[in-house]
Amino acid sequence: MALAYAVSDLSLKDVAAWASALDVAQITGPGLFYRLREAEGWLEHVLGQVLAEQAPQAAGGWSVRVVDATVINGPGKKPVQWRAHVQIDPTTGGLRAVELTDDSGGEKLGRHHFRTGEVVLGDRAYATARGAYAVRQAEAHVIARFNPGNLRTCDLHRERVYLAAKEAEVPNIGEVEYNLLIPVPPKPTKSHKSWDLAKAIAWIPARAIAARTRAGEVIWILTTLNASQLPAPAVMGMYRLRWQIELLFKRLKSLLHLDTLPSREGPTAKSWMLARLIAAGLAQRLVQPSGPLSPWGYQLRSNRQAESTHA
Repeated sequence: MALAYAVSDLSLKDVAAWASALDVAQITGPGLFYRLREAEGWLEHVLGQVLAEQAPQAAGGWSVRVVDATVINGPGKKPVQWRAHVQIDPTTGGLRAVELTDDSGGEKLGRHHFRTGEVVLGDRAYATARGAYAVRQAEAHVIARFNPGNLRTCDLHRERVYLAAKEAEVPNIGEVEYNLLIPVPPKPTKSHKSWDLAKAIAWIPARAIAARTRAGEVIWILTTLNASQLPAPAVMGMYRLRWQIELLFKRLKSLLHLDTLPSREGPTAKSWMLARLIAAGLAQRLVQPSGPLSPWGYQLRSNRQAESTHA
């Protein structure tokens, strides 16, 4: 009945009538309302079980996860009511974990759970020292796009490095990389004063990789993987997989209508969203692709070399 209410867009009264007609349950509309109101914890458990049963996949020998968040709005003037923090497997495009928060739930890597050896892909919102530290504490790695002006970076001698001043060194074709140390700031205080590097609670070895788009814009990628684990071109190629989560959000909102929350802050709003996410998890179990989804690394250079050798 929870799935029927979330997916069919029927009213609670109509779902109760449907259940009665099919001999699923004898319940009234108000009775179903009270059940759904108390079902949040149970639906969270069911969603966790559905997603846990998805077989993990690997990309290029690495177990890759993509994280991002999307806003779910209901009726009313308030711009953000709910935020879904999502983790997916980019090789299948399927959900791996979901957490629902209100508008105060910020996007950060620390709210996700990762396993040893996983590689986490994120956009600029996740390229923080605290986030990278949380991932490394789990013995996982980060690949995230970042803005050099928003992340404090140092050289291997713990001296400040201003990457924005080095953009002139980025070639039109190819990549350039810098070995760095990322200082992890102490716990924030109410004063909001700038903190001294000597107060850093940890130093994270990382690389900053820069390349240009066709329009000449410089893109900066931060990774905690060293060059022997994943060379710069492979890092840039793997980051392209992050687009899969944007495609997932588009599917959830255009096909499953996750953005048509019927009640803004009502007692059944979270249950409705959880049930709809369970439906998404069940759907992805029914239709799994046989191979990796686009965009993928085509290794054009290697193919050209093979063709010239064959010729």
